[in-house]
Amino acid sequence: MSTRTTAARQNIRKAAAAAKRKRTITHLPKRTRTALAKQANKVKRQKASR
Repeated sequence: MSTRTTAARQNIRKAAAAAKRKRTITHLPKRTRTALAKQANKVKRQKASR
């Protein structure tokens, strides 16, 4: 595995940990949260229909 891949994985893990710790989503404006939720639901529906 290249150093780039390793670094990217570490960054993802760090970001996920920070988001869990800070609960970033709850601090976002309502409009942004709604948009994120809509997008997530759209992806979920697409995966379900496969």
